[in-house]
Parts: sequence; C-alpha cells; structure tokens
Amino acid sequence: MITVKNVYDFINSFAPFETQEKWDNSGMLIGDISKEVKVIAVCLDITCDTISKAKSSNADVIISHHPIIFNPLKKVLKGDPVYELLRSNICAICAHTNFDLAKGGVNDVLAQLLELDNVSVLKSSDDSEILRIGTTKKSTPQDFAKFVAKKLGTTVRLAKGQSDVCKVAVCGGSGCSFIPDVIATGADAFVTGDAKHNDFLDATSDGLTLIAAGHYETENPAMPVLAQMLESEFSTASVVYIDSVPTEFVTC
Repeated sequence: MITVKNVYDFINSFAPFETQEKWDNSGMLIGDISKEVKVIAVCLDITCDTISKAKSSNADVIISHHPIIFNPLKKVLKGDPVYELLRSNICAICAHTNFDLAKGGVNDVLAQLLELDNVSVLKSSDDSEILRIGTTKKSTPQDFAKFVAKKLGTTVRLAKGQSDVCKVAVCGGSGCSFIPDVIATGADAFVTGDAKHNDFLDATSDGLTLIAAGHYETENPAMPVLAQMLESEFSTASVVYIDSVPTEFVTC
C-alpha cells in the first residue's frame, strides 16, 4: 500500500524540504499523511479548477509547486481552495523552493529546455543554490530572446545588454533579486520569469541582458517531469498531470 507519507518521503529524497528558503512554506500542508494513495495529481498551482480536475481523476493527493498556504489564513470558506481540498478529502504536498534548487528540479529543467551546455549551480551571495549557469551558442541578445520565446512557447520582455550572449544564468519564477550575483559572474544574459521596470534598468546599467519569460512559462515545464518521476517510483499508482494555467492567460 502506498501512503501520502511514502510520496512525501520520495520527494524529500531528491528535494529535501529542509532546503527550502526561510520564507517558504513547502511540505505536507493539508490532510492525513497516513492516507492510502491510489491516484496522485501534479500541478503548478492548486486552484479550484485543478481541484475539480483532481476530483474527476479520484486523486488522493495533489503535489503542487506553489504552496496552497503561504500567508497565515484568517478564514477558510466554501469556495476557497483549502476548504475544497478538505471537503474533498484530498491531501496536499507542496514542493516550492526545495524543488527549484533540487538536482533535476525547476531550474535544471529550464536550463535543459534552453539547451545550455556546461550547466552548474551558481551559489548566490546568501548561499542559495537555486540559480543555474551555463553556456550557449554565441548570438545577439535579440536572437537569444527569440530562441527563449520559441523554446518556452511564449512571448518575452527583453532588455539588451552590452555584449553578445554566450554565458547564461537562469532562475524560474521571480529571480531578479539575484541580478547582482549574476552580474558578478560575468554572465551575458539572465533568464527569469518576472521582472519589474527597475530590474531591467539595473540589469542594463551593468551590461546584462535580462529576459523575462513569464513565471508560469519558466516553472511549469518541470511539473510534467515531476509527474514522470512519481510515475516511475510508484508504478502501482496512477499519476495525473494537471495544467493549471488560468484561462485568462491569453496571448493576443
């Protein structure tokens, strides 16, 4: 018999929950850890839509990247994802920053998708090991941005640096706090999900090409990979991947 604890322990074996950032809230967040598991659902975000699809698949547990509980809850009402999970008796395990930095996790998948060579961990000034850095075939910032957009199936925002792109750092999601660490390595470009106006100004003032390719687009590719890992480990369980992109995300 497979239990939620077995699933938790497996994720913990390659993406230890203790490695999550101090501000994070990864781990077993909802449900009974001793519950039997026959169906595992995997998604980026736990929303009412993904819960509905998980229920249709008779899922016993949902594995998500983003924590369903992040800030302290002051109420739990009908229609809230937490309420709906509890009512549906579906457990929730969330692997956020521990999966970002794990070998084979979010940023390794992103680096692989962008076909980077000689990929290694780029330790930040605060000792985080989330960043990855590698090399790519020499290209202009514009051409590399077009390549990123094509590989991730999206549009990107680009601020051009002062040189061609050869050395590239990546961080899925919101990685602009690491811009000083990326610049310190002499990287030509940094690919992340979200970037503010000032992030682009800060990057270009130091000659760095900054490409914002979308939070969902830079993180979600790792979720089907996680689903495959779970499927290989738990051959007697059914693993269902649920794409949690909201229908409002429309490219016009």
